[in-house]
Amino acid sequence: MRTGNEPVTARSPLRLRFWLSLWGLIWAAAGTAVFALAGRPGWAAACGALALLAAVDLAVVVRHIRQGPHYQPGRDVPPYEPPPGP
Repeated sequence: MRTGNEPVTARSPLRLRFWLSLWGLIWAAAGTAVFALAGRPGWAAACGALALLAAVDLAVVVRHIRQGPHYQPGRDVPPYEPPPGP
């Protein structure tokens, strides 16, 4: 059950997601280059698709970070409407 203090205690994982996306982008790009040089076009394409996915995720994360904090209700706002009685 929610207590109503979630906006106060919530922590955003965006910074961690940023670094993990960047790490994935670096490794996927390196894999694309290595497999392309090794003559493995299938693996290079798979790594390229993964690099594209990591780049899109990185762009989304950066966009969310730049948007800044969003409105969070205060302590006087209940977490949800109570269910109707029986």
